Amino acid sequence: MRLPRPTIGSVPLVALVSAYLIFATNGTFWRKGFAYFGDHPLHLVGLGIGLFLLLFAILTSVSVKYLVKPVLIALILVSATASYFVDSYGILIDRDMIANVVLTNPAEANHLLTSSLVFHLLLFGLFPALLVAVVRVRHRRFWQKAKWNSAVIVPSLAVTVAIVLAFYPSYASTFRMHRDLIASLNPVAPLIASYKYADQEIGTETYVAAPLGTDAVAGPRLASATKPVVTILVVGETARSQQFALNGYERDTTPELARRGVVSFTNVSSCGTSTAVSVPCMFSNLTRKRYSKAAARSSENVLDVLVRAGFDVRWIDNDSGAYHVADRIPYAFLPESNDPRFCSGGECHDGILTDRLRRELTTITRNTVIVLHQIGSHGPTYFERYPDGFEVFAPACRTAVFADCQRDEIVRAYDNTIRYTDHVLAETIDLLASRDDLDTTLLFVSDHGESLGENGIYLHAMPYLLAPVTQTTVPMIAWFSPRFAQRMDLDTACLDGRRNEPLSHDNLFHTLIGLNDVRTAVYDASLDAFAPCRAPLPAAARLTAQSETTP
Repeated sequence: MRLPRPTIGSVPLVALVSAYLIFATNGTFWRKGFAYFGDHPLHLVGLGIGLFLLLFAILTSVSVKYLVKPVLIALILVSATASYFVDSYGILIDRDMIANVVLTNPAEANHLLTSSLVFHLLLFGLFPALLVAVVRVRHRRFWQKAKWNSAVIVPSLAVTVAIVLAFYPSYASTFRMHRDLIASLNPVAPLIASYKYADQEIGTETYVAAPLGTDAVAGPRLASATKPVVTILVVGETARSQQFALNGYERDTTPELARRGVVSFTNVSSCGTSTAVSVPCMFSNLTRKRYSKAAARSSENVLDVLVRAGFDVRWIDNDSGAYHVADRIPYAFLPESNDPRFCSGGECHDGILTDRLRRELTTITRNTVIVLHQIGSHGPTYFERYPDGFEVFAPACRTAVFADCQRDEIVRAYDNTIRYTDHVLAETIDLLASRDDLDTTLLFVSDHGESLGENGIYLHAMPYLLAPVTQTTVPMIAWFSPRFAQRMDLDTACLDGRRNEPLSHDNLFHTLIGLNDVRTAVYDASLDAFAPCRAPLPAAARLTAQSETTP
């Protein structure tokens, strides 16, 4: 015998779902609301009523047969999923966050599929969605429905407008000062972010990279080298500057680098707060203010300029890809190797990069730039970013569910990832220093930082204007073999004296060109971080260099 299905009118169903979405899946939004409107509780009550009535009016307008249930179910599932990550990690879901989700590889995604996520989705997503699916919705005839819905929509919108007008000064100032408030509202924020991402992606496959630096040639220092000049650029992942002992952090997270004569720059800003933004931006000749995905995809980057100057340029990846930066150079994706010495579950410890570099160095016959892209400190499973022997700071959080750990345990796990990065970089430096047949240098810079619970925020990818400095201040470390420094006339003591000068990802393009003594019209010495500490060329060499780059 078939059980009777409960029946409900379309408007009451929409009212119930609207109330559920606004008040049950927006824990972070209401916590922020209480903080920002603490002295004006009536304004916050008005905001809640207004948001409910606005959503109620919008959904009532689409409460037609065959449409209302799919729309309501979809919104419930979107809100339930978004609310878990917003509430658990304090993130905001914007276009860049959607890009991160789309570009996340299966191994990274598996770390987020925790039992707490499944329970949350069952309780706040699938169960209420099932209730909507089961009930029988009673619909009126078309003209009756139009009149009835209008009688609901118009007053709802009128009351919403009245509330906004009554409290407008309070709302205008609060939303302007605290843009994260609306940015954490479900399901509005994830829907808008998804639309912006889709709009941005339309037509991206038609981009053609315009040539850049077609006049690039070796400068006199490089041209006179008797041994191949080799630059290793290590692109870090999610490493925040504040956690490096070289930069003043209280834990000794960088003991090996401290013994190797590196220069650590303490005041470096990232181009973005996610890999998808920062990596293409930092290799382009666009500044952060001018950067867009379309502009970056429509032009070649610094690696192409180095190729034109005669360099052998390679990209070796242990993260999530090169985001089209390496489209025109040899590329290797190391997790595909499943090397049991370093890899498990589709991911590898960064020691695999040094192991691969050791083989790459044996094949070098000319000036070379090799990019090593780390998985670094990517969360939330920090404990999986380092071998067990590198759990120096304990007890450390060993789960992706931060709610199951004390904040100190999360920070310790993260600090262990920095300690392991310290070891990998030191090992790489030792490898380069051992090669007397090459003039070598290493430059390390991270793509973005990370939040570790400050103000309840974890992970990264916050909108740049709202992001804390922990997400936008990144480490940059340089090491030069004595032969390389002499070849390029670099005063390392001068660089160490400038270690606190403000720098950013805007400098990387020009610093790589200047560091390798490439002459091209697209080079801007004012953006070369090392230019102030490079001795000027003798007059004869300077005249020769100028004649080579003059059209």
